[in-house]
This record gives sequence, C-alpha cells and structure tokens, in this order.
Amino acid sequence: MLSRASRQRWWRRAAIAPGTPLPQRRLFLLPTRFGLGWAVLVLLLLLFGINYQNSLAYGLAFWLFAVAAVALLRTWRNLIGVRTTLRLPAETFAGDEARLGVVLDGGRPRHAIELHADGARVALDLPEGHGRADLALSAPARGETHLPLLRLESAWPLGLVRAVAWLASDETLLVYPRPRVEEIPEHRQVGAGLEATDFAGLRRAEPGDSPARLAWKQWSRTGVLAAKAFSVPPRQQLWLDYDACRGDPETRLSILCGRVLAHHQAGDRYGLRLPGVSLAQGEGVAQRRQALTALARFRPPGTPGGTP
Repeated sequence: MLSRASRQRWWRRAAIAPGTPLPQRRLFLLPTRFGLGWAVLVLLLLLFGINYQNSLAYGLAFWLFAVAAVALLRTWRNLIGVRTTLRLPAETFAGDEARLGVVLDGGRPRHAIELHADGARVALDLPEGHGRADLALSAPARGETHLPLLRLESAWPLGLVRAVAWLASDETLLVYPRPRVEEIPEHRQVGAGLEATDFAGLRRAEPGDSPARLAWKQWSRTGVLAAKAFSVPPRQQLWLDYDACRGDPETRLSILCGRVLAHHQAGDRYGLRLPGVSLAQGEGVAQRRQALTALARFRPPGTPGGTP
C-alpha cells in the first residue's frame, strides 16, 4: 500500500500544468463501487446463461455490457481536452479563506465536473463549453505557500467509472498577516476635513461638475470638455516600526498589518521598517500592496532565512 507522500509524488508526476488541454495520456479511468457491482452482475448473468443455456440471461448480460462500454466512452470524452486556468485571489489574510478562481474551457458542453484541492470541493457544468468556480482553500498561516494539487474528475453519466486528472501549478499563494483590529487607531475617512487643493491633472468632465472646475481653455483648443482634478493632501506622515511593537513576531506583524490598513484607509503617507527591510514612505494602493507583501514575506530574526 502506497503512503500518502508516495501517492502525492506519483500524482505530481502525472499532473499537467494550468492552461494545457488535458491530454489522453494524463487522463485515468478508475472504476467506482457501483461500476464494480455492475461488472459482477454482468459476469453472473453470463455464467448463468452459459450453465443453463438461457437466452434471456445472455441478452441481458450483453445489453448491460454494451451500456457500460458506452458510459465508459462518454465519461472519457466528458473530461478529455478540458483546459484549466487558475486565478489567484487578490489578497488573502491569515485565518481567512483563499478564494482560488478556476476557469474551465472545454470547447463543447461538459457535465458534472468536480474540482478537489486540499479538502475543498466544487462541482460545475459547462453547458456552453466554459465556466468558472471558486475553490475555498484554507489559509491558516502567514507567508508564501505553493498551491495544492488540484484534481479534476467526473463520473458522468452513470457513475460506473471516474475519469481523473491532476493539475499542478508552480504559482505561490501569498498570505498576509491577520490584522489586529483592536490595535487600529481611530482615523477619519479619507479627505474628511481637508481641502483638495493640489492640482493633479485633467479628467473627462462628468455631469454635475462645477463650472469653476471645468477646463474652458482646454475645451476651446481641443473641443473636448475636461475637468480639473485635485488631490487631497495626506493627513499624516509616519513610520510603522517593527521594533516599536510589542509581543512575539507574529503578533507584531499582525499589529503592523492592522495599522497599514488603517493608515491606507485614512489616506496617510506612511513607511514601514522591519529588521533588514525598509519601505520608503508613500501612499495609495501600491504602497498598501508593497507593505502587506513585505509583512507576508518577512522572516523574523532567528528563523531559517531570517535576519541575523
């Protein structure tokens, strides 16, 4: 009996990469319990017909055999050639679910295809040849983890056999620290109490724009009506420092994660200091993503790969 590790290695060798149409040599047909019972019934009917020269038993045995052969062929055709594409979740925090997007393209209608990965399961039909579903993967810990092995299978139409294939991706899932909500300080909403006075460029005019904000000179030269855009100045400029937090490394990272989310929501300009890592002050979505990525990939001092 193969161990779980041995089975995992064999499945990975038999797996295909995302975006590849499922080839014949990587598609396996395995009998189900119902299929084994069906085969025993056919064998018993055949033996009964031979021993007692019973034409009805012969006919029934051959009819059941023909139905099983057609079902086996249709099960194989239901999964062969399916192209699977994976879409990583936009962001995942430790303790939440990672919603892995799976897009299936079969080129023709397919039925009852199941997706399994790391204990998660979802089933979908492809009535128009394509479809998508989300697999809810668990993300208990912060850091980078490889995507689990994905299994595609289908027992359609009669459940006599299962067509099975495996999919292995080299992409990694980045899990941010779980934010400590209780450590998030009170902040105003972005822009509240501040005047948008810094000219940031022109944008297409929209109904409701004030005439004072419209770029009339631009309109007279180009004939395109545009409006002046102004940016709101940041409320604070500050540093988020690992050494200024208390607790074990994961607690500190959770506190910093909560503060990054709070300061981003408030429109502040902030930087991040970790042992061996420094992120310059900035603001906006890009700053938020870089800060969370640094927190997710940070290895505390004293751990393998961490700062000395």
